[in-house]
Amino acid sequence: MLVQEQITVSTRGRGTYDISSDVREVVARAGIDTGLCHVFVHHTSASLILCENADPAVRRDLETFMANLVPDGDPMFEHDDEGPDDMPAHVRTILTQTDLTLPVSQGRCALGTWQGIYLWEHRTAAHRRQVTVTVQG
Repeated sequence: MLVQEQITVSTRGRGTYDISSDVREVVARAGIDTGLCHVFVHHTSASLILCENADPAVRRDLETFMANLVPDGDPMFEHDDEGPDDMPAHVRTILTQTDLTLPVSQGRCALGTWQGIYLWEHRTAAHRRQVTVTVQG
């Protein structure tokens, strides 16, 4: 069996957005017991992360780390068509990931106790991001 659905994530700008429940709902509707769930974001300036879900400081620390690693407005970047966060957002996406593959066991995503699925928006402005969730088993 194969099920595929799109999720739209409205962001308020740079930061992480918990999409765990959206993905869990797609998996539940798929009605499979054992298989795989693939999650893919259709953008070059947002990414997906599997991250600690208990303490939001973890995600704030990741943002602080990334801001130091790839600062907005860095003069080494030529591509700035959409502003000083344009190329840094692309670099952040390449350094992270645009897809996740998760096991499905007993009809649910087999995540660890403290794991959550997040869309990481790398642009400072609000965006509507498209995520495809494919479940097979």
